[in-house]
Amino acid sequence: MDMMEKAAASDADEVMLDLEDSVAPSKKNEARGTIVDAIDSFDWTDKIVAVRVNGPKTPNFYRDLIEVMEGAGELIDIIIVPKVKRPGDVYLVDTLLTGIEENCDLDSATGVEVLIEEVEALQRVDEIAAASDRLEALIFGFGDYSASQGVNLDEIDGEDGYPGDVWHYVRNKTVVAARVNGIDAIDGPFVDFADPDGYRRECRRSEMLGFVGKWAIHPSQIAIANSVYSPTPEEVTHAREMIEAMEEAKEAGRGAAQLDGEMIDAATLRQAEETVERAREIGMLD
Repeated sequence: MDMMEKAAASDADEVMLDLEDSVAPSKKNEARGTIVDAIDSFDWTDKIVAVRVNGPKTPNFYRDLIEVMEGAGELIDIIIVPKVKRPGDVYLVDTLLTGIEENCDLDSATGVEVLIEEVEALQRVDEIAAASDRLEALIFGFGDYSASQGVNLDEIDGEDGYPGDVWHYVRNKTVVAARVNGIDAIDGPFVDFADPDGYRRECRRSEMLGFVGKWAIHPSQIAIANSVYSPTPEEVTHAREMIEAMEEAKEAGRGAAQLDGEMIDAATLRQAEETVERAREIGMLD
């Protein structure tokens, strides 16, 4: 409970309360009640509250979903589903959530995020991303995906390691599927929390490809993620100036504009609009 209370008081945008990997098999039943108590007890203001259930193929899955949603569903924003392999897994979660929400008279639909951490999931990631209107994000799960594909983690970044980002293909395919379907792509954890430079490097690699955030497994990683995935005030100001310059150009019948010697056309305008929208999403703008 202490760790969940600290998470509620942190600067994280979203907090995941876990019923899967961090819970021993003998403690699964007990953990459900603990999470419900934590959600009811602590102040989660300005936090997205997410619960990771066990995988759809496990015997704990249906009890996880029923007990946490019936116990604290009005305060749960997101259900995170691991070990998804096909769109049918997402449909299963959607159907169960619909029944629970109707039975409990919950006012709003609970969102769903799924972990892409199996080779079958990557192969079907486009179908998975389009499987439900509840779906809000795809998350790349490094650990289980490595085992699924047979990636040798010991060789990464070593003298004889893979030349470049070993995760580039998986990240790129995941973010494209997410963008096509209008949902977020979130990068998975960096387990060595004693290596802030390594965490920042991985944040930058995924941010360059279009990911909007990265899991943090330690409080020290939160500020790094927030700094990498958030536009700076200067970038937001410049983006708004670009939009204004383009609007003035359109009113004058021109298809492009100039700002401080920089040419602004439809492509650069689109990037500027995305920067401003991102700033609004994270509360930098009203």
